[in-house]
Amino acid sequence: MDEATFAVPLWGWAAVGAVIAVMLAVDVLSHRDNHLIELREALAWSAVWITAGLSFGLVVLIWLGGQPAGAYYSGYLLEKALSIDNVFVFALLFRYFRVPDEFQHKVLFWGVVGALAFRLVFIFAGAHLLDRLAWAGLALGAFLVWTGWRLAARGEPEVDPGRNPAVRLVRRLVPTDPHYHGSHFTARVDGQRRATLLLVALAAIEGTDVVFAIDSVAAILAITTDTFLVWTATAFAVLGLRSLYFCLAGLLRHFGYLRYGLAVVLAFAGVKLILAETPVGEVPVWLTLTVVVLALSASIAWSAVVARRGRNRAGQRRLIPPDR
Repeated sequence: MDEATFAVPLWGWAAVGAVIAVMLAVDVLSHRDNHLIELREALAWSAVWITAGLSFGLVVLIWLGGQPAGAYYSGYLLEKALSIDNVFVFALLFRYFRVPDEFQHKVLFWGVVGALAFRLVFIFAGAHLLDRLAWAGLALGAFLVWTGWRLAARGEPEVDPGRNPAVRLVRRLVPTDPHYHGSHFTARVDGQRRATLLLVALAAIEGTDVVFAIDSVAAILAITTDTFLVWTATAFAVLGLRSLYFCLAGLLRHFGYLRYGLAVVLAFAGVKLILAETPVGEVPVWLTLTVVVLALSASIAWSAVVARRGRNRAGQRRLIPPDR
């Protein structure tokens, strides 16, 4: 079976949508008291989301076969890895807006809901363009190669929330109060309903995620153009973004070289799209999955080794007595 052309019945889409809705409902009900997310709780929820994502891959394997399952896992791993880059930017935004720790989960929850909506639109639009326009594959492939180069060449991402289009739009259209009012996105101030700083922070998260959505959806469409596989791989990876944030926000310095692995994967995805428009044809799914796993594993291992060497050197410097 060609993983890019099989049709999923409407009940399959409905079933996945219902599962995602139930998981979101359980998550929001579990955190309705806006409590501070500790590491143990974040790890437990991360295990839940990762188990759900990997288990759905087994469903795809049993239902549709090995090639679609390989495409799903490739897309899932890629989106999961890109989520780590998202976490870094979200941490910068939370520090910029000084979002209280106990309200960060609420912002991330609605941020994830928006991320799912943006990605669903981009997935269908991108798949439509690739199907209808002969040159779309070449253009998207070149975009991914350029994105990979940009990711490898840059340092820390520059974040200027004041120039974020979504933040500027909210401040222009909605009267805004520059304070927090508990966990409320709006509050009545001087007899007028105003947006709180928490809503402005959410707008910054959503606006930033639009850029991430374009990159990630383009990369997964390079793996498979089947909208069901792209949507499910993206959705199950994004669902764990909140718990991933609370697990990694304080540990991001240990993943300093992950961006090189992501750059390799994005560039490979771009080359894959370009080759599909040439006599070389489609790159096998097993090769795509192999490149994704090896590139991400190597960059994470590289980051861990460099971080350990840095800690060892710091420990040795502390042991050396200062000159008298």
